[in-house]
Amino acid sequence: MDVPTENPHGCENGFNSEEDCNSNIGFGPSKLGTKDFWEAAYEKELETFKDIRDVGEIWFGEESMNRVLRWMEKTGIPEHAAILDIGTGNGVFLAEMAKHGYRNLTGIDYSAASVELARNILQADGLTDVTVREMDFLSCDGELRGFDVCIDKGTFDAITLNPDNFNDGKKLYLQSLRKALKCEGFFVITSCNWTREQLLDRFSEGFELVQELPTPRIQFGGQTGNSVTALIFKKKTINLDLVL
Repeated sequence: MDVPTENPHGCENGFNSEEDCNSNIGFGPSKLGTKDFWEAAYEKELETFKDIRDVGEIWFGEESMNRVLRWMEKTGIPEHAAILDIGTGNGVFLAEMAKHGYRNLTGIDYSAASVELARNILQADGLTDVTVREMDFLSCDGELRGFDVCIDKGTFDAITLNPDNFNDGKKLYLQSLRKALKCEGFFVITSCNWTREQLLDRFSEGFELVQELPTPRIQFGGQTGNSVTALIFKKKTINLDLVL
């Protein structure tokens, strides 16, 4: 039987080996971390959608969406839960969540073409109650607050490849995430550039690991690893006694 794999669209690393698990080196800057790259990519996808109604690339493939949806249903995430899709891209995951009954959905992306594409796709499916905003998650100035679930499917990967904000992007991301999520809210991240251990280290401050979702394991060059990593974190409750 063939081992199922996922499309690591936008990834610098398509394989996380066990040997690399204790490394926190990561990757250097790349055009995949620039706004210009994604604006151009989504402009092309927008033109294609308008021409032939093709929604374009589904980041990491359909299974990456189904994996998270299964977790949401099993965990009992209520339909009225406030859910934020960080870096929504073409908005297909927003559409899938809406079709599964979730009705308090917000998607953000810093690409204007992405936002227009997502709105077009949602409108074509008759999903007019989903909010899509043009916004940079790293500089949202606290506008995003009160979410029960925040979902990232490749956006953190892109941010950490940004040559103009390579050192500060991770810190800014964490700050924005803390503000956006309610205490004990869930953060769902799928990454193709970072291993389980690296993500645990990055989000150790203020978050605790709840679950690792199973992803396909592959063998290459005598090593065994995962093409992607999918983790569920929960925002820790603040101990006011310690703060005071």
